[in-house]
Amino acid sequence: MSLPTVRVVGLGPGDADLLTERAVRLITDSPVVRLRTRVHPAAAGLIDVISYDPWYEEANSFEELYGAIVDDLVRLAASSEAREAVYVVPGSPIVAERTVELLLSRDDVHVILEPAVSIIDLACAVLHRDPMTSGLRIVDALESIEPFRGPAPLLVLQTYSPEVLSVVGARLEPSTRVTVLHHLGLADQRVDEVSANRLAGFAGADHLTSIWIDDLRSTGEAMDDLVSFTRRLRAECPWDQEQTHASLTRHLLEESYEALDALERFVRAQENGELDDDVVSHVEEELGDLLFQIVFHAELASEEDLFSLASIADSLRDKLTFRHPHVFGDVQVTNAGEVASRWEVLKKSEKGRDSVTDGIALQLPALSLYNKLLAKSALVSREEQRGDVARDEAVTALRELHFDERSANETQTPTSVQHGWEKALTSILRAARWAGVDLEGVLRESALKLRDDIRRIESTTKE
Repeated sequence: MSLPTVRVVGLGPGDADLLTERAVRLITDSPVVRLRTRVHPAAAGLIDVISYDPWYEEANSFEELYGAIVDDLVRLAASSEAREAVYVVPGSPIVAERTVELLLSRDDVHVILEPAVSIIDLACAVLHRDPMTSGLRIVDALESIEPFRGPAPLLVLQTYSPEVLSVVGARLEPSTRVTVLHHLGLADQRVDEVSANRLAGFAGADHLTSIWIDDLRSTGEAMDDLVSFTRRLRAECPWDQEQTHASLTRHLLEESYEALDALERFVRAQENGELDDDVVSHVEEELGDLLFQIVFHAELASEEDLFSLASIADSLRDKLTFRHPHVFGDVQVTNAGEVASRWEVLKKSEKGRDSVTDGIALQLPALSLYNKLLAKSALVSREEQRGDVARDEAVTALRELHFDERSANETQTPTSVQHGWEKALTSILRAARWAGVDLEGVLRESALKLRDDIRRIESTTKE
């Protein structure tokens, strides 16, 4: 005996005017017809057709519901005299219809898909776009919460509520322009262009709402272009051709300090309510210069078949996944301090290190090095000196310092004097750590103020 047949008929994306004559005839003449839902303009005239709408209220999930619908369709087809059932769905049977996917995956039923106008047809017609030449991609708004990736254009389906639109907006850069396609083919059709951060404000969103994204500059596409740009520099620029990992080392250090300077200026402006376009563009520029150093080193290594920017990114993601079991695993943490403690344990395990001090760059500036070691000391449960005790010790140590009449330019000092300064400095550092103060940053801030004072004096002198 041949397999029972389920013939799937689409209502199209609009009203009954978009139904084909064949679809109307199949729905009218077939003895066994089921409608997935009446929530569709073209279903208004199908008052005698049984729908699965009541099942939506009883099911615990869409997947459970769709599985039950498919089981019922196969049963109806197998028990009917003609061994065939007609299944009517919104839109097109081959676009974003999960029940059809489930039907097609079964080996106990023969499935025939009847062509119908789809939302893709209407969207492309309204926007005057050829889906083939424009490289249109169709995505499901509910399949992920990760940022959308290029290339564009994208037609985002299943955007049936303001809540879903909010999720779609969060997957895009806030300023990205998107087109809301609402009730295409109906009398109240709307085509509105808005920015991604205003998508959730489209209150009328329903099952006949879709999103078109015409211009999507994703991070991946931008990085691919930057890698290609670097390769061209290596191929055509004499200076870039001469560079090596060694020759670029000093540039990496310089760009790091310049990025740090720009970030500190950015933070100060933000805290003082003085953030402007110049400050923002400056920090963006300096971070870009620093990024280019990484890209250049990756390209040099790629030429030697050692590693690449992609492998750097993949290794970083894998490492951070391992070190965040409270995010990507089942570990529970209660605060940031617990995260930091577990981080050190995981690093020791991952690197096979014997000490939490392994891997600390001893070339760090002395203030940064000592402060980092203080933090490591706290992580191994070494008793940490209280802030007020450290402050009192610092005051005592400063009072005990001795000075003589030797020149301030004298660089050789007795060991006893060095010890006094060591005690004073380390006590100040411990007190600052207890207070959560970055003395390196404080000293840098003071240095910048001193620089400004010097410039003011110079300016006054010139006048």
